[in-house]
Amino acid sequence: MTNKYQQLMQLPLFQGISAEKITALVEKLPFHFLKFSNGEQIVQAGEPCTHIKFIVSGRVRLTTPFPRLKVSIHQTLISPHVLAPDCMFGLENNYPYTAVALGTCGILQLRKSDYIKMVGSDKVFLFNILNYLSTGSQRGPALALAVKKGTVTERLITMLELLVVNGAADIVLNYKQKDLCTLLGSQRATVISSLDRLSEAGLLEYDSKEMRVLDLDGLLNQLND
Repeated sequence: MTNKYQQLMQLPLFQGISAEKITALVEKLPFHFLKFSNGEQIVQAGEPCTHIKFIVSGRVRLTTPFPRLKVSIHQTLISPHVLAPDCMFGLENNYPYTAVALGTCGILQLRKSDYIKMVGSDKVFLFNILNYLSTGSQRGPALALAVKKGTVTERLITMLELLVVNGAADIVLNYKQKDLCTLLGSQRATVISSLDRLSEAGLLEYDSKEMRVLDLDGLLNQLND
């Protein structure tokens, strides 16, 4: 089996598909393997999601603006991964973030219509995308409600869990301090005290404009303790 097919079998939404099935699909559907150089833009926030895009090699830096929350988040996805497949369906069909290559990056691109044909060709593809979409839809409302409850620390961690793409690394949140306090529904002194405790625990670093997550799993464990 070629390295290209091995890469495909590792991709999200391709899990459980046989090599024979993948070979047949590559011969039948127009799979486009694209290479991006360091700093080259792959998608732009707000751009219509007309293709499904998989990261087959390298790393991609995502920048997601949240104008209503008055924050933005930066995070890195490492292959194998998929860029916003949920944006192919539903009322909102635009990419939520700008994606830029970090170093040389390989992307597999497939038209939405061809991906739908692929999903219809095998139940495993169908179950994979349904599981992906269901996980996201079930996670969102529960976390959104949790942001309004608990301590400031718990609300902050829950907000980060909402904003971070599953599997992302090198997470940085940009904000104005007054907007962060408003978002968390607490006074500046209380927010700073919570950030100080998390910083002393080695879970994050912060200043008046930026928060860098050092240990996401450690932060999430704070919710379970």
